[in-house]
Amino acid sequence: MASSTQDLIPYLQLADTFGALFIGVVLAAVLFGVTNVQVFIYFHSHSGAGVTFYKLVVIWFWIFDALHLALTVHYIYFYLVINYASIGGFTVVVWSFKLQLIVSVLIIFGEHLLYVHRISIVSRGRSRALPIMVGIAVLLAAGVAIAIVWRAYQEVHVITDLVKIQWTVYMFLGTVAFVDILIASSIWYLLATSRTGFSRTDLFITKLMSYIINTGCLTSICSMIVIITVSSHLLFWTYSL
Repeated sequence: MASSTQDLIPYLQLADTFGALFIGVVLAAVLFGVTNVQVFIYFHSHSGAGVTFYKLVVIWFWIFDALHLALTVHYIYFYLVINYASIGGFTVVVWSFKLQLIVSVLIIFGEHLLYVHRISIVSRGRSRALPIMVGIAVLLAAGVAIAIVWRAYQEVHVITDLVKIQWTVYMFLGTVAFVDILIASSIWYLLATSRTGFSRTDLFITKLMSYIINTGCLTSICSMIVIITVSSHLLFWTYSL
């Protein structure tokens, strides 16, 4: 029985499914290390400021980022170690897989809310249409996120059930990419219309605009890459197991 199970392992295409997950968790661990360095530098440079709103936000994101990585490591360990060479184990959707989805949604929603807060501050004294528009887009994205979490818990019990929610996944990822682009464009516009005529101040604003464009494009590109990779591998993922 064990021999026949071992004979089936080469045909499961693990390199394109769990192999990709393993590479992803390694990269996530590296990025979490970068996050730890950034958090340390932030608190060290603001050590005399006491408890502030942004310190609490940093702690919030750090905790959820750590939880996200821990859940990811758990379901990778579940599939590749606990259920090694177990055909039935490969098809089960473990609890940490679904809970990681909730944590990801909370991180993304919290990040978007923080940007809405910043946009409302920068646009103070101007038209409120821009922050309201961005806020509505964030709330719509949150609605799609709630839908995908609900469907994941109600309909996804084995790996092949992922096909049932594939269009919800595409809608969620597309909405996140759209909101990222909208936020970056809004901040760029607010900075572009904040020039004072003083060369040093305008130079600083120009640098901020370049930073916003680069980081906004980076997050948007990452979102599009996720959409492309998910759309090309989701069906293969389900049917290869």
